[in-house]
Amino acid sequence: MKPSGDSIGRATLLIILSALSFGSISVLTVLVTGAGLPLLTAMAWRYLLGAILVGAVAQLDRISLVPPRRVAQLLLIGGCGQALITYLSLHALEYIPVGPLAFLFYTYPAWVALLAALRKTERLTPVRVIALTLALAGVTIMVGAPTGNLNPIGVLLALASALLYSAYLPALKHVQAGIPAMIATFLLIAGAAIAFILAALLAGDLFVPAGAAVWTEILVLALVSTVIAFLTLIKGLAVLGPVRTAIIATVEPFFTATLGILVLGNSLSMTTLVGGILIAGAVLLIQWNSTQLAPTV
Repeated sequence: MKPSGDSIGRATLLIILSALSFGSISVLTVLVTGAGLPLLTAMAWRYLLGAILVGAVAQLDRISLVPPRRVAQLLLIGGCGQALITYLSLHALEYIPVGPLAFLFYTYPAWVALLAALRKTERLTPVRVIALTLALAGVTIMVGAPTGNLNPIGVLLALASALLYSAYLPALKHVQAGIPAMIATFLLIAGAAIAFILAALLAGDLFVPAGAAVWTEILVLALVSTVIAFLTLIKGLAVLGPVRTAIIATVEPFFTATLGILVLGNSLSMTTLVGGILIAGAVLLIQWNSTQLAPTV
């Protein structure tokens, strides 16, 4: 049964909320690491607190009803997939600036659409091509296309993170199908928590931070950028599929830039504004096309 126009509208809002929640990660991480906390320490506590928060409200006894293979797959997607995407992106920053990294990473909607077309799981319609073009143009205007000589290692790492994320979305949609969203979210976050705790232990960076301000920022990272971000992503992805989800999620860099203006005092540029308008146009086009094709209930 195809989703109705109302359910598509709700799913679109959920993906926008997810993108906004993920978009706060950069600013919050700057605040946390600026206070002297190592990145691995911050990520380990972020995901551990996130797992505790979800576990407190989810009916965890229902995990026993989920096939063990699906449980393992969700833990691996959260641990290996999420941790590897994060590692590749952060490692790329050792070789290339933030702007080129953002541009290369946000090519992932194009890779998602191409992968879906090759696998024949979703059609690459003219409307989707136009929306994808608008979204990528908006990201390009906002962060700037790579210019000059870039270190090829950094470029490869950034593209690898984009390609991995393009495989991550359809894999997540497939594995979480039929599993309550809260349970799937808990398993994803728990998998990431295990991965980052082990990494922090190996690096000697696992310790209890001191200071109320740092703990407040970590708690916001856990609640907003982890629990809300993953829960809304899973719910929206289940309805929209990877291609529409990826295009709509390009609102994330615009929100990150806006949050940087409000919290870090960055200046609002015309390129940020124009890029945001183009991305908004892509989201509205996808939403209009989806509701035109959906049945009414």
